[in-house]
Amino acid sequence: MPKNTASPASESAAKTERDEVLEILREQRRFLRLTVRGLDDEQAARRTTAGELTLAGLIKHVARTERGWIAIMNGRTENDPGREGSWGDDFRLVGDETLDGVLALSAEVEAETERAVAALPSLDHPAELPEAPWFPKDASWSARRILLHLIRETAQHCGHADIIRESLDGATTTAVMGEAVEWGDRMQP
Repeated sequence: MPKNTASPASESAAKTERDEVLEILREQRRFLRLTVRGLDDEQAARRTTAGELTLAGLIKHVARTERGWIAIMNGRTENDPGREGSWGDDFRLVGDETLDGVLALSAEVEAETERAVAALPSLDHPAELPEAPWFPKDASWSARRILLHLIRETAQHCGHADIIRESLDGATTTAVMGEAVEWGDRMQP
């Protein structure tokens, strides 16, 4: 059997910064999706802590937030029509929403992000931030900073999701990742 002689340094040298940033964002999304592995709608929508967060709601929130930031990165300012209701609705299933539906939304947004980032001239591409009380007036961020912000946001919510899942049935993302790898499914939900 031939040995793999590629070192981690030589493997990453072949990748661009854009590739690596997107890969890290993909990993964080996968970790978040793993928290709902094996759950039905009722379980994914159940509150298990004192807060309002649910697993399905976190996936929905992360997808909608990512879509909003990619719109900003591309100079679009239209609002996501699904967010016109209560901000709290971002964190739970409402109406006829299902876990499968929010997983499909997540996959759709991931594909949109991949296409949008691939189309950028560079990660230095500037994006004007919208007027909002939490942004300085006339501020802009690079596409790189927006993507790093999305990684941070997604990773933070992965931690929330891990606590919610463990409170639900004792499962942890680490255990679920091990099961996914054991089954050879590359950590898909």
